[in-house]
Amino acid sequence: MARVGGILPLKGSIGNITFYKTKAGNLAREKGGVEANRIATDPAFERTRENGEEFGRAGKAGRLMRTALRALVQNASDTYVTGRLTRAFVKVIQADQVSVRGKRNVIDGEAELLQGFEFNAGASLGSTFYALYVATIDRVAGTATLNVPAFIPFNMIAAPAGATHYKISVGAAEIDFEAETFVNNILDSGELPLDKVATAPLVLSAALTANSTKPLFLALGIEFFQQVNNGLYSLNNGAFNALSIVAVSGTP
Repeated sequence: MARVGGILPLKGSIGNITFYKTKAGNLAREKGGVEANRIATDPAFERTRENGEEFGRAGKAGRLMRTALRALVQNASDTYVTGRLTRAFVKVIQADQVSVRGKRNVIDGEAELLQGFEFNAGASLGSTFYALYVATIDRVAGTATLNVPAFIPFNMIAAPAGATHYKISVGAAEIDFEAETFVNNILDSGELPLDKVATAPLVLSAALTANSTKPLFLALGIEFFQQVNNGLYSLNNGAFNALSIVAVSGTP
């Protein structure tokens, strides 16, 4: 890799050299790698093609899940959530013990491996919300439910400095990874004060399709707000908000 000097920085390719701009300045490097046509046809790259197919399938699955839970993800996710979720789905797909390499998929994999996935690596649910809760999915009834017994917010929530209120949310999703469609339901507790008064028991039950044959997911999130005069404002663009998948029911 070479640094490009001179008055007029170059961009693009000249012969076998590519010029490009980075934060470190204008750089140049020699083109390399294998031609796309060879990767697509050469038997020596069969494993590469198989891995590529499955990686692409994982990327589509991650995008579908982010879309299904978008109302929560947009307020509680980090910069690298797309890549992290894709890698998580790769593991789900690789757990498929039925399909041949390259054709392994989410449906025949282990969707339960996604339980515990954190959408915001900088603010995990386990280090933010310490109150006891029970998350359940009833496939027959088509419900995904969060039960939170009474707790004292000041003691059981690790709130960031400046936060005066919080909101607990759940997102339930029934995802058809083959048809790339979903059914979802988002519920929340409303904004509640971060005080030393015990809360009332909280039950959030999201309805999905009864007797569904698709994977079902339940995500739990907590969002923080600051009260200014009579208004509540999201704190620091959601950097401290947590969101995690707390229950999964794969295909029956």
